[in-house]
Amino acid sequence: MNNFMTKKISKNKNLQCNLFNDYSDNLIISELLLLFKEKIFFIQSSKIGFPILWIDKDSLLNIVNFLSNISNAYKMLFDLHGIDERCRIHKPKLQKSHFTVFYHFLSIQNNSDIILKIGLLEHDLCVPTLTTLFPNANWYEREVWDMFGIKFIGHPNLSRLIMPKNWKGHPLRKDYPARATDSHIFKLTAEKEDEEMDSLIFEPEQWGMKRESKNSDFMFLNLGPNHPSAHGAFRIVLQLKGEHIIDCVPDIGYHHRGAEKMGERQSWHTYIPYTDRIEYLGGCVNEMPYILAVEKLADIIVPERAQVIRILLSELFRINSHLLYISTFIQDVGSMTPVFLAFTDRQKIYDLVEAITGARMHPAWFRIGGVADDLPKDWYILLREFLNWMPKRLDYYVNSALKNSILIARSKGVAAYNKHEALSWGVTGAGLRATGINFDIRKNRPYSGYENFSFEIPVGDGVSDCYSRVMLKVYEIRESLNILKQCLKNMPEGKFKADHPLTTPPDKYQVLNHIETLITHFLHVSWGPKIPQGESFQMIEATKGINSYYLISDNNTTSYRTRIRTPSFPHLQQIPAVIRGNLISDLIVYLGSIDFVMSDVDR
Repeated sequence: MNNFMTKKISKNKNLQCNLFNDYSDNLIISELLLLFKEKIFFIQSSKIGFPILWIDKDSLLNIVNFLSNISNAYKMLFDLHGIDERCRIHKPKLQKSHFTVFYHFLSIQNNSDIILKIGLLEHDLCVPTLTTLFPNANWYEREVWDMFGIKFIGHPNLSRLIMPKNWKGHPLRKDYPARATDSHIFKLTAEKEDEEMDSLIFEPEQWGMKRESKNSDFMFLNLGPNHPSAHGAFRIVLQLKGEHIIDCVPDIGYHHRGAEKMGERQSWHTYIPYTDRIEYLGGCVNEMPYILAVEKLADIIVPERAQVIRILLSELFRINSHLLYISTFIQDVGSMTPVFLAFTDRQKIYDLVEAITGARMHPAWFRIGGVADDLPKDWYILLREFLNWMPKRLDYYVNSALKNSILIARSKGVAAYNKHEALSWGVTGAGLRATGINFDIRKNRPYSGYENFSFEIPVGDGVSDCYSRVMLKVYEIRESLNILKQCLKNMPEGKFKADHPLTTPPDKYQVLNHIETLITHFLHVSWGPKIPQGESFQMIEATKGINSYYLISDNNTTSYRTRIRTPSFPHLQQIPAVIRGNLISDLIVYLGSIDFVMSDVDR
């Protein structure tokens, strides 16, 4: 079936009946069709694995309100972004649109998803804001305005988020150049320098802050963008009364590198190294959702050995990231020693990763269809040594630092939020599970063979605070060690890569003796393979929460649209709602407990 074959809803009752029959097993879709009728244009088929509904923008708020209030409600706005459809050849034909805004909703309780799409014409690039229903829509809508120039009517502060204040143009539009060599030569004139400096002048009112009165004033303080406790190029503007935080505004974008734009210019294979650097502590973990989404598009079945190798490397990088998080959290609270010890432990992981891949932080080891090479001859020796070393070391961190009464007093009950607040802000990972919600993609939606492994998911007691979040990461390391033991004992035999023409070169004899094979091989190596048209999506449990890739192929050698949803982005947006009324020192502990890096936020 064509990936973009669609089922249009017509006023013709027969066609409507056929549509109901097709989706009779999905009660939510049936209810939507009954309630909103002509407001839903058609349902798009894809390889995403859950419904995509094209709707009328005037009915957006009513449909979203319905979805968020039914039983097994869609309580999380997982993602919201845009697509420039103007250059796309293979696309849904039943509705003319130049741009698309898509809304991805997630029901944790029902473990299900739904995407709503709104098609827009160039002369009418505006939709209603969702900020009245989902607070985390704020940053997503600002980013869509920033990248595409689509307006959200009713948004409280529709302004640049990622790009500088005076930036001209919208970078994710197709007519915006993807390479510096395609742009005009940049010259920094005195006038432009003055303009940029003027734009940096801090005006509290522009940030939505209000002065206390005419006769008295709050103090305004910049934390960052270069501050060790900000964990990267990150700025928070604080509004203070004494030591208490009355309000604060996170300011991001200092680390933006245009990773999604790069996805439109690189071939499917050559984009893999960029995925490592989205969240640079996660290494191969970040390659997984991209690779799996491409494999869905191309119908590639990955050998079992390759799947287990992927899990092996992913769990090594998970432990590596968690160790840095735990030790720097302890450092933020006031203890220096553990961070130095943790780097010794992380070195053992890097030695093992280097022995397998030849690289350390950014191996770019996963391939479409498998991995780059088989495991080296004595890989298990280093792994066995690490598995013998790490449990006792982890006990030392807990007993020497995390059970310290001062650390507990500084972090327990600080920056706490409940289930409802976590879902409203799009929190995933340990921050969500600390509230008592048992949701881990490796268990709830197994990928790459995780369903064949035995491990537990640590869950909190109902409130996510700084201490519970860090302790969950300790328990998660223990479970990752358990997974690694199973990789050590049960590594399957077989190929490390699928024998598929879109990912694996043909036999050398065929290349040398058949001109058609030679030409195909040459094109795949020089230009990259053409991935079949369609849309696919894959989410995984990354080191800091759920990471996902939403890919669109237009039957070309490059992706038409690469949307990267990272966990750190919504986690930082939540900061003001959690920290208002607390002390400045509490903010430092809170930032240490979030577990973020700015490359994961800005992309």
